[in-house]
Amino acid sequence: MARCLAAWPLPLLTVFAQLLFCTMGSTSIDCFKCVSVNGDNPACEDPFHNNHSLKMLESPCMGGRKGRDGVFPATACIKLDGRYTDTDESITVRACALDSGTLTTDTEIIRMSHCGSFYLENRYIRGCVQSCDDADGCNAAPRVLTVSGAALCLGLGAAAAGLLRWG
Repeated sequence: MARCLAAWPLPLLTVFAQLLFCTMGSTSIDCFKCVSVNGDNPACEDPFHNNHSLKMLESPCMGGRKGRDGVFPATACIKLDGRYTDTDESITVRACALDSGTLTTDTEIIRMSHCGSFYLENRYIRGCVQSCDDADGCNAAPRVLTVSGAALCLGLGAAAAGLLRWG
């Protein structure tokens, strides 16, 4: 492979490197993030109206990964709707999440929507967890480049154009 690349003219290698870098990036999704317990946050409850809740929209939404430090661009939005079994209080949670890369579906909250019973912060809840990655309010994931990444792409493009013109 290195021998093949060595035969390429430098301007062509520069353009190839620029295209490779500029198409790399991370996907992200915008999600609403809020919690309502027993209706204490009506803007988070169903029916959900996006007319006064832009302060709840996180863009891009970031989430943690199992076994990793820090946060990463989320790939799905989730909504939990249920009731605490000990007090019968209702709970609605809207958040973002990402796949942690484990092998089984039962340990990944975004791989399939499901209803049943589960623990949340040491309390038992009966309800449903739904995930989405393409619906309105679960905005489709655009490509994200940082300002410095975009500037670098423009700089590489200008350099490649100059090399092609003079080379």
